[in-house]
Amino acid sequence: MERAEVDVEVANRRYYEAFEAADLDAMSGLWEHSDRVVCTHPGWSALRGWSQVQASFFTLFQQPPATQFLLTREQATAAGDFAWVSLDENLLGEQGGVTVATLNVFVRDPAGGWSMVCHHASAVHASLR
Repeated sequence: MERAEVDVEVANRRYYEAFEAADLDAMSGLWEHSDRVVCTHPGWSALRGWSQVQASFFTLFQQPPATQFLLTREQATAAGDFAWVSLDENLLGEQGGVTVATLNVFVRDPAGGWSMVCHHASAVHASLR
């Protein structure tokens, strides 16, 4: 695995750590703050621009209980200044478990790190797992 792909995997895991901790500051530090960011949570319409994405996490983080993730089938790919991670999020909670197919897209920031620009998550129908 290339160094860039390892770094993107680290950035991707930081996203889930921030989500599980309901840490808006940590989440904010992972995303690019621009109008080109897009986020689609399972069952939601696409949110465009950092202000809408940030507001969605603020809303999600106010709702107990916190979400817990078991990540499987992670695959990172890097191509120049773009990278993506495809994976399954296995959400654990009071309602039981659900699997969410996910694609997270990152761009290299000016400091050489990776910033998220797209998160797309779609629930997997139980009969298709």
